[in-house]
Amino acid sequence: MKNYLLGAALFATLFLCYCNPQETATAPVKAKKLIDRKKPVAAISYHYEQGKRWVNDHKGDTAFLRLVATINRADVKHIAAMDSILVPSDSIADMAYYLPFPVTVEAIKEIDKIIFFSYATQAFAAYENGEMIYTGATNMGRKKDPTPTGLFYTNWKAETTTSTFNDEWELKWNFNIENKLGVGWHQYEMPGYPASHSCLRLMEEDAKYLYEWAHQWELDKKEAVILKGTPVIVFGNYDFEGVKPWSALAANPRALDISAATISGIVSTYLPQIIAEQDKRNKRTVEDGM
Repeated sequence: MKNYLLGAALFATLFLCYCNPQETATAPVKAKKLIDRKKPVAAISYHYEQGKRWVNDHKGDTAFLRLVATINRADVKHIAAMDSILVPSDSIADMAYYLPFPVTVEAIKEIDKIIFFSYATQAFAAYENGEMIYTGATNMGRKKDPTPTGLFYTNWKAETTTSTFNDEWELKWNFNIENKLGVGWHQYEMPGYPASHSCLRLMEEDAKYLYEWAHQWELDKKEAVILKGTPVIVFGNYDFEGVKPWSALAANPRALDISAATISGIVSTYLPQIIAEQDKRNKRTVEDGM
């Protein structure tokens, strides 16, 4: 969903976006180390269940409901409306082992913080110095309004925004990554496929975590950008004409896996720029601490 920043002197015109943010300034946090590397006892497998029946049978198990919703790239409301949903053989492993990103990537160890969004698998992962610290599902831009790919940086954020595309749409934990295009992540309904107006929809818990974890940009007195925020790489393509990619997990639980080598290849082109921007921020932090 496209967003715009009201009242920002840096960009005073109405962009191609649909949100009216009320920017807040909260300090980014270090990871809570949610990825505890708890692996499944046996190989994870998947089978299909009828959505409404399965949700009704598991109403008391919030964690399992969230996991199954994430696997189906949807929120609980939407999996309950699905004829069939993918359900794992168990729910005892960490979330990371049900999603495609690698838990460790040596090639990005020198990057303090970075987030990857995979269009093909509709999943994201956040890393600190090469170690995954958070992962989840996303619903990105629909075919008509695709999410742009490439390297971006987080800039302004707002706890709540109201969409001007539809003033009944309240978007929570909005963090913009491309101001001119009005692209960012936020909480909103997750139907289980790319459905947004180019933004990156997340479940509320995920959107809030990234909102609190990522850096904002910093502006000088003339409102020119002096420090960029956290790097965000959006990559891959979604097959809008095919079946949902995660359907392949029933036959092959590792069908969507993204290797560390793949991440290394994706980030290699951007690495010098990312490190240069990171060095600026780290230098500023040291100077401010003097």
